[in-house]
Amino acid sequence: MSSSRMSSFSAEPSAELRIHWIKKMQHRLFNTGFSIVAAVCLVSQAYATNPAPASTSSTPVAAPQTATSQFDMSKVPPVYPASRPGLFMLPPAGPGYFSLWDLITGNKREKPPVAPYAPFALLTTPAYDIDFRYLDNPEHEKDLFDPVKRIHLASDWLLSFGGSFWYRYTHETDSRLNAEGTNNDFHLLRTRFHADLWYRDRVRLFAELIDARAFGSELPPLVTDRNHADILNMFADIKLATVNNGPAYIRVGRQELMYGSQRLISTLDWVNTRRTFQGVKAFWRTAEWDLDAFWTRPMITEKGNVDNWDTQQNFFGLWATNKPKPGHLIDLYFLSLINDRNLAATNVLAGNILQGNADTHTIGGRIAGNFDNLLYELEGMYQFGQRSNLDISAFAVATGLGYRLPLPMNPQGWIRYDFASGDSNSKDGRSNTFNQLFPFGHYYLGFLDRIGRQNIHDINAQFTMQPMPWITFITQYHRFYLANNRDYLYNAAGQATLQDVTGQSGSHIGDELDFRLNLHVNRHQDVLVGYSKMWRGEFLDKQRPGISPDLFYVQYNIRF
Repeated sequence: MSSSRMSSFSAEPSAELRIHWIKKMQHRLFNTGFSIVAAVCLVSQAYATNPAPASTSSTPVAAPQTATSQFDMSKVPPVYPASRPGLFMLPPAGPGYFSLWDLITGNKREKPPVAPYAPFALLTTPAYDIDFRYLDNPEHEKDLFDPVKRIHLASDWLLSFGGSFWYRYTHETDSRLNAEGTNNDFHLLRTRFHADLWYRDRVRLFAELIDARAFGSELPPLVTDRNHADILNMFADIKLATVNNGPAYIRVGRQELMYGSQRLISTLDWVNTRRTFQGVKAFWRTAEWDLDAFWTRPMITEKGNVDNWDTQQNFFGLWATNKPKPGHLIDLYFLSLINDRNLAATNVLAGNILQGNADTHTIGGRIAGNFDNLLYELEGMYQFGQRSNLDISAFAVATGLGYRLPLPMNPQGWIRYDFASGDSNSKDGRSNTFNQLFPFGHYYLGFLDRIGRQNIHDINAQFTMQPMPWITFITQYHRFYLANNRDYLYNAAGQATLQDVTGQSGSHIGDELDFRLNLHVNRHQDVLVGYSKMWRGEFLDKQRPGISPDLFYVQYNIRF
């Protein structure tokens, strides 16, 4: 019997029960999904067969299209804005130069231009959710890459191409907390290319390739640094119905997932390979509601081979976002990660049990928005289930208040507190360490990536300003403490790194200061410069005496 499955019965019955449970769950998911699809189709049929009520608006109503009339492709694809992340910024208002190219050409604008990409080098939004529908307006601002977007094939087909390239130079000092104190200089290259084909608004085929390379490294490259010529996204969307003026689709294939604040599910744009999954997702979008149900498996990055999904992990869930009024949102979700990866006996004995042999269920909610210049966010997450035959009871909280000062240069500040529970005793029958799942941890807990949302207190602040609309300066300060002195320090990947089982090393990990400067060259290009520094607290001073972690990087992006 595997030592990671210690119980009073043999491993074979346990495995049989687990297989039976998974099959039963998949059967239930199939039945539930079929019932949902059937219900949606019935509702759609009701809408189709019952005339709409007479309009009281003075706006002219378009005549219904006949079977032979040309389909209106101006609203294809149906794109809806993603949820705001935490630490969001309000964009600059009023006239100004919104890119370096605007400044060079003397093009002072009265308001920000209509553009597909956010004016920042990091973009977690998947390529298939970038909105180019403005190109159907004959008066849109012309661009070099317009001819490869929204190519109308006959009257019912729409084809687009796009992609991106980045280069990043990185210099690290003690950034991996290694005892040898080895520094690391390396270069990253990433190329992405996609094709997007629509038949009316009914069927979509999307494929995106990625090539991620690293060279010059003095330490072994991370798994997320390299993925040579592979598939990032490849899926088909099929429209099921239109309900309450919102389309409902089912998506099958390889796809990126990004939800809510991205604390639990993110595309993780910072890493060279991005994160992707394979499976099926049903989703419904309206102006007031986003509803998603999905079952997927994470992809395993293999540098020189075609990536395969992880057959030892099943990740499924339900996610709902309500937008009660502009500027405000409510997220509600239930997520399950079934991880059948066997853990080594040494890891189980050491209490390092988050990476396998677990059924982790997460229920949570979030509110976020702004009242004029006052910004707010609150998110709570609770986990339960089984982990290496221990009952899971863990939680995490993220909260903050921000304010935009009505002054030149668009200054804004946040004061925040983030918490994720830890475990005091791995042998007491309970596991209280929070599992951060698939997060955009780099964004929230310091750019050195030494801290994950597991067993942590983080008292932090952020200040941003824009000397000109095309220049964004961001600084963050973090003060980190272990939530429990006897549990591990976990990094941004969720991996256990350092531990003092006696708790005598204290809880203060250290203090981190991050600087980022983004220069928006034009609608396609950005340059990002960053520096991060951590000062040791008592815990790090005793675990890794003498280290002084810092990070410097320069990144260039171009998108088309």
